[in-house]
Amino acid sequence: MRLRRKLSTFPALVAALALAASACAGASSTGGNGTEITIGAWYPLTGAVSASGVPERDGTDAYFKMINDHGGINGRKVNWIVQDNAFDPQQTVQIARQLIGQDKVVAIVAANGTSQAEAAFPFVLQQSKVPILNELGGLASWYTPARAGLFGTQTLYEDQAAALGAWAEQDGKKNVLVVHSDPAAFVQVANAVGPAAKEIDPSAKVSDLSVKFQTTDYSPIVSQAKAKNPDAIVLILASPEAAAFMKEAKLQGLNAGTYSYAPVAASSTLTLGGAAAEGAEAVQFVKAPNDSSPAMQEFRDAMAKYEPGQPADFIALWGWTGAKVFGQIAQTIQGPVTSDSLVKAYEQAKNIDPGVAPVMNFGPAAHLGTRDVQ
Repeated sequence: MRLRRKLSTFPALVAALALAASACAGASSTGGNGTEITIGAWYPLTGAVSASGVPERDGTDAYFKMINDHGGINGRKVNWIVQDNAFDPQQTVQIARQLIGQDKVVAIVAANGTSQAEAAFPFVLQQSKVPILNELGGLASWYTPARAGLFGTQTLYEDQAAALGAWAEQDGKKNVLVVHSDPAAFVQVANAVGPAAKEIDPSAKVSDLSVKFQTTDYSPIVSQAKAKNPDAIVLILASPEAAAFMKEAKLQGLNAGTYSYAPVAASSTLTLGGAAAEGAEAVQFVKAPNDSSPAMQEFRDAMAKYEPGQPADFIALWGWTGAKVFGQIAQTIQGPVTSDSLVKAYEQAKNIDPGVAPVMNFGPAAHLGTRDVQ
């Protein structure tokens, strides 16, 4: 099933996914000893969101290990330092201070978290002038207008949500319920579903149901959802919570079609949701991990060699994509790799093709590489 839909000024390709189956360093810092490039990241490696944080970390790590085995980036090995932020904004700020003040990183690369990164923006971007590159997460406000030192490779969650709203209406749904976690970052994403759905069908009914973040008992939530009699459910939840919703929905006989954004298209959803996840659909901003292209085979081979305990799935591919785009852009730098040279390289980067995700294009006023989804 393939649908094409115009969202605002960009194309979004929507494809059904059947769920079967790491003191301040300024811009002149060189981030290493001349033979390496020191970068850092924060991830939720513990807690409920570790279901996304761990595989994404492993996918990123696999890429950096692979290129280091092949001589690094222009002869410089990558020293990628990762810290666990437990998905907590304040812990992220402390990690940022350590990475920049003690570890002397030249950039934060392929880290994870929207509100977590935002909490660190004042120290990292404004005070330290250290770029944040290819962060997983983000909102439209990050890139409009372009923010100094902040560059992204992930299609905005708002764009994903808009694609879901349009998809449901193209499938003929009339009563769409958006179930979302209660933090503001999730609410902002959920709010993008309704306008896109009504653009397709002005008569469509779109309502929402807010859920306390990291809820484990979805029985009352599903009861509330069932009372609204929806024929489509859009889930803006972390993977474990989406799986919990699906299982309870199956138990209570809520048979509405389920549409989800990219974080739900994960191995953890299948593991935790089991048969209840069968038939659910989602958007993604990377290709399917079983794609037959050479670039995807490189990903699978690297995961098997460097992270054999981690499935080569969608979430690992997010990390791989962020790392690969960084590597391709950093390779264009002639001379020292510094915070400043990385920013300049990103501003000049065009037609960056990771092979597993859309081609990325950046510029001085264009700091988000792509807005495509599949």
